Amino acid sequence: PLPTTVVWIANRNSPLSSSTATLKISKNNLFLDDDQSGHTAWNTNLIDHQIRIKPLVAELLDNGNFVLRYSNSKSFLWQSFDYPTDILLPGMKLGWDRIKNLNKTLTSWTNLNDPASGSRVFAIEKWKLSHGLITNTGNPESRTGPRYSDLVSITENEEEISHSLNITTNLNLFSLLRITYTGILHLVEFIGGEMYILFYLPDDRCDFYNVCGDNSYCNTSRKCECIVGFQPGGQYAVGLTKSEQRCVRKSQLSCHEKEFKKISNIKLPDTQYTIMDSTVGGASGIATVHHLQFANTDMQNSGAGCLIWT
Repeated sequence: PLPTTVVWIANRNSPLSSSTATLKISKNNLFLDDDQSGHTAWNTNLIDHQIRIKPLVAELLDNGNFVLRYSNSKSFLWQSFDYPTDILLPGMKLGWDRIKNLNKTLTSWTNLNDPASGSRVFAIEKWKLSHGLITNTGNPESRTGPRYSDLVSITENEEEISHSLNITTNLNLFSLLRITYTGILHLVEFIGGEMYILFYLPDDRCDFYNVCGDNSYCNTSRKCECIVGFQPGGQYAVGLTKSEQRCVRKSQLSCHEKEFKKISNIKLPDTQYTIMDSTVGGASGIATVHHLQFANTDMQNSGAGCLIWT
């Protein structure tokens, strides 16, 4: 059997004054009322259109989704999967739902025993080639890379930009993604009651956001190194761990240069300010504009598509 795990909390930021409460359906909404104070600790906050011809039911589904629906309908008026707390279950989605205008994120507990919203948030950035970002009180701490992308399902279309866990029909296998109160994102898998950690972030120093500063990268020895054509110098930059020199150009940039230096085995820089062309293959078509950097968007399909930093 799986260990008992709290996977969703309705009133995480409105604790009850006693151990008893009443969950009820009223005015086309779900309400959780504190029995001692009489106050509403939580509700689904749906617009009440005064249409109550069809009876409503609240139901906890087998996949862990708590839903509000009409008794004769399989569609949901509201579902807990749209409002995650600190855990992503199979069938849930993180990211941007453009149809419902929702941004679904994971927010940590305050501490090990307090489920109130903590300072750590794992959110999906809707940049080109979306990725996950762990922030602490709004400041970036860690960003996902290829290992994470290989373990989750990523959907990017006009309706949504979402990350989700694969759904399996194997009843002896179960997985979940959690952001802990200490800021660790981990993906765990339960097989026959045994727990296995498939992935966690940050894993080492190189996983911290912008740990090396501009024009540099974290090498396989977990040390910062300037990229080709740059050298340490200039003003000191305050990093996450200590002050480090910035990497500056060895010579002035020539806009007539047509040569690019290849850098392998590194995480792509932020894609927030890039140009993405899914029709370009490799380096073709970039010589007419002054670009500083480019990368393939999909290494699995013969390198089709191009990300360009200007």
